[in-house]
Amino acid sequence: MEPTIEAYKITFIEQLSHIKTSLIISFGTVIFSLIIALPTAYALAKFRFKFINLILLLILITQMVPNIMMTTPLYLMFSKIHLLNTHIGLILADSTYAVPFIVLILRTVFMNIPSELLEASYIDGAGELKTFIRVVLPVSYSGIITGALFAFLFSWGDFIYALTLTTDESIRPITLGIYNFIGQYTENWNQLMAASVIAIAPVTILLIMFQKYITAGLTEGSTKG
Repeated sequence: MEPTIEAYKITFIEQLSHIKTSLIISFGTVIFSLIIALPTAYALAKFRFKFINLILLLILITQMVPNIMMTTPLYLMFSKIHLLNTHIGLILADSTYAVPFIVLILRTVFMNIPSELLEASYIDGAGELKTFIRVVLPVSYSGIITGALFAFLFSWGDFIYALTLTTDESIRPITLGIYNFIGQYTENWNQLMAASVIAIAPVTILLIMFQKYITAGLTEGSTKG
């Protein structure tokens, strides 16, 4: 039997719309999660206020809650505000796990930034916002890239939220595309394996491209508690 890529061609065409949907949701999750997590992590790292330990505990607890326990409340909530079968709905759902994770990573990264660096910025006349944008973010790019990649991975590989919060064929991420594909082509192993390879290709490429940033980000975020 001669090698052929025919199965990849057929499968790619069939799954192209699902891949586009997953890309929109995943990048949307990354952007939304960073917008929420960056200032939150910075506040928890540099500001001192009451109940900070309680807030950190609550963030840790959210990481222990399985996604499947959140599906029913999110479904009921999103059905009332008409966010079922929407990209925004899935972005918000995926962000419920990505945001706390990124906050925990970036908080330790921000805590490692020398106070002298921030004080020098204040002396030069920069306020909190300008210091955060011009000083904190540039020196924390490894941790930010790490958090963004994990948010992308969480969203790209999500199956539970995608299955629960979509009730028609208008929005179908790649995970549901493969799920339906398996049911339709149970005995066609060529296309089944091709679909699996196509699904993991974007994630593999991103991990290879940003591997050094992931290592640096996780190491930087673990040197100080």
